[in-house]
Amino acid sequence: MTETRASSPTREDQRAAFLARAGFAEAQLVALPADASTRRYFRLSGEGLLLMDSSPHSEPIGPFVQVARHLHGLGLSAPAMLQVDEEAGLALIEDFGHDTYTRLLAAGHPETALYRLAIDALVALHRAPPTAEMAPYDARQLSDECALFIDWYVPLLIGKEAALDLRESFLTLFAEACSDVAQRREALVLRDFHVDNLMLLEGREGVAACGLLDFQDALIGAAAYDLMSLLEDARRDVPEALRVALLTHYLMQRPELDAPRFLEDYRRLAAQRHAKVLGIFVRLAGRDGKHGYLAHLPRTLGLFVRALEAEAFATLRAWLNGHVPGWRDELPPATLAALRETPYRLVQGLPHGHVQH
Repeated sequence: MTETRASSPTREDQRAAFLARAGFAEAQLVALPADASTRRYFRLSGEGLLLMDSSPHSEPIGPFVQVARHLHGLGLSAPAMLQVDEEAGLALIEDFGHDTYTRLLAAGHPETALYRLAIDALVALHRAPPTAEMAPYDARQLSDECALFIDWYVPLLIGKEAALDLRESFLTLFAEACSDVAQRREALVLRDFHVDNLMLLEGREGVAACGLLDFQDALIGAAAYDLMSLLEDARRDVPEALRVALLTHYLMQRPELDAPRFLEDYRRLAAQRHAKVLGIFVRLAGRDGKHGYLAHLPRTLGLFVRALEAEAFATLRAWLNGHVPGWRDELPPATLAALRETPYRLVQGLPHGHVQH
């Protein structure tokens, strides 16, 4: 007799079994659009719930649970969790609805009110002592993220071999400029605090009206990071007058801060983040086929160039001028067209990095 071996359950089977255990075996699932991560979300029609599917091998769900509980304890609005299976990487979480800041702003909602609410939520987060359980946003983490620029963006300008030859020098110069801010352990840094991950929640008062998403990669670091991420958004232009007014709004609520040092942290982290995001957007397009992010490259490049005008980056600026000609210029149409190839031939073989953001 031939012995037959049962096949392993598919991911769809695992989702169905999880929903059955939670009492939602008959729920109809509607897949939500994918973002830059490997996570997937499904709306349970009519239930006010989302199914979060996050592979335990690539993006474990445990950090999401941990950070959500911390935020709840501060009176902030992270999605409530109905049921969690960390081993399977599945969770039933509260559905905040459709009113992301991105949608509201596109529909003409007053931007100042939305941004001020988000900043008030940050103030509440930053006034609380950060949980000691989170890892630090330290020099190594900052460097790993900066590497995305030299590994993915710079090869478009000078070729992958030349970029690899310059990698160590680039990272050394960036590390020197960010050495001080890398020591900060001031606040829980959510790391993707921008309009795509913020929601307006009707019926909630104060900072609880600001719904927070995509915080599972939080670390302990400089308080300036999330504020900078909001005000220097790679996906949306923030008028300069509004940016300055919102910076002032934050600082006025935190008189205990050393404001000049905070602003210096802001500038250095801006350069670091924009370098990282330039690399990520190229990687998403060239490696993962997510070409929509290419539309944001010009804005991100402009923010990066502006950030590097800070005195702290004078040496790095001179180095880029000497070794990466055209680094200030937008990518030519032919390069953008090549990035839409699958797979993109120029970046094959480059390090993929360890950062998903």
